[in-house]
Amino acid sequence: MKIGLVGFGKTGKAVASVLINEEALKLEWVLRRNPAGNKEPHFQFMETGLKKPQLVFSKDNITISELLEKYPVDCIVDFSSSEGIYYYGEAAAQRKIKIVSAISHYGPRELELLKYLSEKTAVFWSPNITVGVNFLLLASKCLKRIAPYADIEIVEEHFKKKSGVSGTALKIADALDLEKESINSIRAGNIVGKHEVIFGFPYQTVRLTHESISREAFGKGIVFVLEHMQEHNLGFLSFEDLLMPYFLFER
Repeated sequence: MKIGLVGFGKTGKAVASVLINEEALKLEWVLRRNPAGNKEPHFQFMETGLKKPQLVFSKDNITISELLEKYPVDCIVDFSSSEGIYYYGEAAAQRKIKIVSAISHYGPRELELLKYLSEKTAVFWSPNITVGVNFLLLASKCLKRIAPYADIEIVEEHFKKKSGVSGTALKIADALDLEKESINSIRAGNIVGKHEVIFGFPYQTVRLTHESISREAFGKGIVFVLEHMQEHNLGFLSFEDLLMPYFLFER
């Protein structure tokens, strides 16, 4: 599967380093916001610590139509910003290119656009792309069904400069029908990302915790999603759609 990566910040670079080493995937190009050097598309070494040249483009130097025509891909992976979908979304959907978005914060307008695009191609969205945190989310929903009377609090920890409440924490709160006030945010040092759901029972406490040790975890999550996207050519998908079959046990 040929992949185009949109967004080349710290997480985007970590994801690129994972994708490059996957035999079943081929990272065709990276599209970044800022100019990558020359004003013309060119080969350069990516800043991933790997000595393997890839095509790196800037939005300032090439249109999305030109990029997709010259360097076609099967799927676009988005780690840019909430505005990125407006840049490539329609062009990708028209060409039946699948879309995998890992943007934490989308507004109602962006979500409506994703659903509109899913009528033309397969669109996957998750504010946290790691397998572990999405397992935590499903396990939390299951535990709440077992014990709806439990007190529930969410604790999210991230690096000092991260602004706003974690998009993943907001999604967990929404899935558990909790108010935003149930989310406790901690900002310290260089914490990549930690989410904990605390269930307060009479006489006992259950804590479900997920911690990202390295941003490469997002890359591994992308690989999992891409493997499971092979069979989907249309529709709006979430991690729950991909993970639910694993929660079905034969008796």
